[in-house]
Amino acid sequence: MTRFAAIGLDHRHIYDLTEGLLAAGAVCVGHDPVTTDGRVLAGFRKRFPNVPTVFRERLLHDPTIDFVVLAARPADRAALSIAAMRAGKDVLCDKPGVTTHAQLAAVRAAVAETGRFWSICVGRLVSPATQAALAVVRSGEIGRLVQVVGLSPHRLNRALRPAWFFDKPSYGGIIADIGIHAIDRFLAFADADDADIVSSTVGSFGTEPEGFEDFAEIVLQTGSVRGYCRMDWFTPDGLPTWGDGRLFLVGTEGSVELRENLDIEGRPGTDHMFVANKTGTRHVDCSAMPTSYYRDFLARSLPQEPAFVVSRLALDAQARATQYRSEQRP
Repeated sequence: MTRFAAIGLDHRHIYDLTEGLLAAGAVCVGHDPVTTDGRVLAGFRKRFPNVPTVFRERLLHDPTIDFVVLAARPADRAALSIAAMRAGKDVLCDKPGVTTHAQLAAVRAAVAETGRFWSICVGRLVSPATQAALAVVRSGEIGRLVQVVGLSPHRLNRALRPAWFFDKPSYGGIIADIGIHAIDRFLAFADADDADIVSSTVGSFGTEPEGFEDFAEIVLQTGSVRGYCRMDWFTPDGLPTWGDGRLFLVGTEGSVELRENLDIEGRPGTDHMFVANKTGTRHVDCSAMPTSYYRDFLARSLPQEPAFVVSRLALDAQARATQYRSEQRP
């Protein structure tokens, strides 16, 4: 029986991570109550009332615990990951796993030193629609892939955000934070181990506090595929989901569109895929399709290097980004 502990309960993603691991057959034997946001801790205890409170040091040094899952303040995730690995634990980390190049180098060194496994849970790995679209692309149905376009709007939900959410050194910048999803997805569809960053831009369009990065774009390429990624914090409150995320795949003989969170035509649920090929079009409801990330993590069957690569690319794109601030108009 695989046993794990939850530490760094600072972001609500800890709920989904824990639920996914429990569904995959692991047992959560304790949670650390230290948090920067008491609301997250209260939500965890409400969802998982049978998981006992155990302080971090005791959890890290319990030899019966196989790994930790963590969703700490982003700037703290690398240090927690390293501490866990040096205590003999694998790590499943919320994104972003690191916020600086120095942190990434330190995590890489800890993996080499300890032989432990460090994984970042990015959206592609737990998205049924994305997994279905990957199968379509790899089958050759839409010909040779030419371009990947990903649109990733998010709702700000200001009232739910702790202070660190608006502090760039704490969250790492918009590309380092949420752009990592788009970069990972591009690499998967391009079937590439790495990519070139053609350009990147971050924007501040007036979201308080001044200078908060609320918009970003990245252009990526491999030897044969181009990619465009846009992310922002402008999902309107009237939309019945946190963001109308979309993915467009253009091939030489067809195309795929994903509407992961809702279908504006009114079909219920999430994970909608639309395919157009040489013979016609179809809509596929992917919501019930299984994903294997959590089982693969427990089996230790995931490769290590992709987590390092997507982290490096996100940090590079963040560091190189052109700063764009829109002009205020009356």
